[in-house]
Amino acid sequence: SPEVQMDPLRVAQEAALAATRADVSEELERLVAHAAELRALLKKPEPAGRRLDFLSQELTREENTLSSKSADLELTRIALDLKTTVDQIKEQAANVE
Repeated sequence: SPEVQMDPLRVAQEAALAATRADVSEELERLVAHAAELRALLKKPEPAGRRLDFLSQELTREENTLSSKSADLELTRIALDLKTTVDQIKEQAANVE
């Protein structure tokens, strides 16, 4: 059988790319920030429908990224739960404005 030649630099590049795709730490940090902003909005007395709508778009973006990066069943389940929650936020935002 012919010997397979592998370029060590190419292997390292592919490994780095795979690690970057699998790393969800940035998405989780943004989700924490969005959740804090959501809590702050809900405590304010003035209407926040438009801001809630924008925030729900940001949450959807993070949820989609988490879903696309997920190679883990538990992470996929969490992303789907997040989608359900974001849909509920969108409904409430529509009712507020």
